[in-house]
Amino acid sequence: MKYSIAIDGPSGAGKSTLARLLADKIGFVYLDTGAIYRTVGLVAMRLGVDPDNLKMLEPCFDTMQISIRHANGVQRMFLREEDVTDKIRTPEMSVWATIVAGYAPVRGVLLDLQRDFAKYTDVVMDGRDIGTVVLPQATVKIFLTASVEKRATRRYDELIERGTATSYDEVLSEMKKRDKINATREISPERPADDAVILDTTEFDLAQSLSALVKIVETRIGSTTKGQQ
Repeated sequence: MKYSIAIDGPSGAGKSTLARLLADKIGFVYLDTGAIYRTVGLVAMRLGVDPDNLKMLEPCFDTMQISIRHANGVQRMFLREEDVTDKIRTPEMSVWATIVAGYAPVRGVLLDLQRDFAKYTDVVMDGRDIGTVVLPQATVKIFLTASVEKRATRRYDELIERGTATSYDEVLSEMKKRDKINATREISPERPADDAVILDTTEFDLAQSLSALVKIVETRIGSTTKGQQ
């Protein structure tokens, strides 16, 4: 039996960082689904696709050749043989990821890729609709959140550390915009699954957030996690 942990939540909630740390701690594989949508967004941007006419992207579905590779426990995203992992981690790609993620044909193409990954691997998967759409039968479902101001601060610090020129106000504005789009879109709106555990990390640091996640997993799965055997 393969176990799956679905971690959903808004932008800047720390999903990717915490999901990666959790996977490492319990011996699962981490799959960052947001990176997949960012990669599709990069394709759309490079092709000059009109954000209001994403149908222009459909002829590329069979030729995008997006692949996921893991090296030393780190997920890398490739377009053909080009490693685009760093190129997709910009505010512009965040916006493009939100745009393409709201387009049903894109979600349909990527859905099987994500589900197939979970069929053969004990996985921690994070995104916006993992527990509600991608893996509705996930072993553990967690909705990770924090105040929008706290999330913007975390994202701003992350971008500055990477050397990305931006301002806190710009990050906060973009985050509020993305929250509204993700919560109100017709296709897979961002919301907790009915059986998800809600974890608000506004007052938690990274170590406290990870500890809370581990406790949730232990409660649901217990000693069957690889890291506890």
